[in-house]
Amino acid sequence: MADRQGGTGRTNRARTAEQAADQGIAPLVMLPGLMGTAEVFVPQLRALSGVIPTMVAPLLGGDRIETIADHLLTQLPARFSLAGLSMGGIVAMEILRRAPERVSRLCLISTSPLPDTPAQAAEWEPLIIAARSGRLEDVLRGCLPVDCLAPSPQRLDILNTIYEQGCTLGPELFVAQARALQRRTDQQAALRRFKGPALILCGAQDPLTPLKRHEFMAALMPNARLCVIEGAGHLPTLEQPDQVTGAMAEWLAEVAPDQDERPDTSRDIATIAAGAAQPEAPSLPPLTLTNPLKIS
Repeated sequence: MADRQGGTGRTNRARTAEQAADQGIAPLVMLPGLMGTAEVFVPQLRALSGVIPTMVAPLLGGDRIETIADHLLTQLPARFSLAGLSMGGIVAMEILRRAPERVSRLCLISTSPLPDTPAQAAEWEPLIIAARSGRLEDVLRGCLPVDCLAPSPQRLDILNTIYEQGCTLGPELFVAQARALQRRTDQQAALRRFKGPALILCGAQDPLTPLKRHEFMAALMPNARLCVIEGAGHLPTLEQPDQVTGAMAEWLAEVAPDQDERPDTSRDIATIAAGAAQPEAPSLPPLTLTNPLKIS
């Protein structure tokens, strides 16, 4: 059964994240979506990077999902927790397929394990031509139209930020990432084999990767939990940041199957998830978008 996150109850994210750090949880690596940067994970960086080594890795390395994954694996730590949003989730699944022993836990947000159909793959061609002809902003607006986010006062501000960051990355990267998505492969088998803690997270109002697709992903993994974010569409990390950060903190604090002797945090997590009153959390650390992982 899916968890549904909504309402105004305060979640003590810092306390839950500290529980994860106390358990020796692996560093957290987050992968943004198509033409995305660390901007899409700013609220999560603010809340988590002060207690767990955290980084956002760009989707560079070529025009195949496989080569992007290989490029990232040469730079990431020996073992890590992995979260991916949209295209970042697709790359995360390929990383899992290629190096399952390095992924301790998995969070997939607004994504899908299925490849494009031939008709869907063909739809990338006019977008690639338009990007090459100097219309990258129009292309980005077409890839992520207004109705892909839930209605809210901040919806246009979020979208304009996403379009602006995408334009700074340039048309060549768009073409490479579009080609990679166009030729991506089915990842169901990789998900079935994964036994670690998994969080499948989606916006309740996401038309690009709807709830049924996330229910399907969650059913593939034995230790997966589905979390539906109310009041969010395709970018829940920015649309409903507190709900997403709380869900991710709980995921990081979950005891993995091979961690049976570690402290039981289930009671604290249940209390937090219920929105019960908690002592005031300590101030968040200053925001940093450059947070290198330090591995001893």
